[in-house]
Amino acid sequence: MIRLHHCHQTRSMRTLWLLNELEIEFELAVYPFDKTLRSDAYLTLNPAGRVPALEIDGEVMFETGAITEYLCERFPERGLGRMPGDMDRMDWLVWVHFAETISQHSAALTQQHVALYADHMRSPIVMKLEAKRLEKCYAALEARLSPPVEARDYILTSGFSAADISVGQAIYMARHFAQIEPFEQVSAWYQRITERLAFKASLPPEDAVGLYEKPFYPAWDQPAGS
Repeated sequence: MIRLHHCHQTRSMRTLWLLNELEIEFELAVYPFDKTLRSDAYLTLNPAGRVPALEIDGEVMFETGAITEYLCERFPERGLGRMPGDMDRMDWLVWVHFAETISQHSAALTQQHVALYADHMRSPIVMKLEAKRLEKCYAALEARLSPPVEARDYILTSGFSAADISVGQAIYMARHFAQIEPFEQVSAWYQRITERLAFKASLPPEDAVGLYEKPFYPAWDQPAGS
């Protein structure tokens, strides 16, 4: 039995997308993004009170990078991982975990724009800095997708993998705060991977309450006199 504990528009979407790509049977438990995640029952699954939590093989996992590595090793026939000895193994690991570098900046901006409910709590400096840091991440990905000879279709030379899933989900979140359109190869790659049925299946239903009320949150300028 595999069961994913999930909130819409959070890091657990990374695992949901991967499970859909693996085409394996699993159950999905969806939670509101609220104090439910701090309940005693849920804390037995993820002691940090966050998503995801993945029940699998009689155990529970709760870090997306570790979950990605485990699932790709558990179901190698789908070819989404790169096993030890593979020429792309090192790059696969780097980019699977680079997703968290992107996500930490998106999380800081989510706190500033969404979680903090009053203007006096927010920091224009933090908002601008974190948005610029996202753009630096985009630039790193742009360079990866733009090798000297010709552009890559995917992050790895050997083709689509969980690295594209991990980074792609992180970009899905980051696009709420920093636009990817100035980055030609990133934009083309993102369009390519988000046309996949497994990605579309991981999106919130149309009637779902998501984390973000707006598609884009520009850097905020502090009102004069505040």
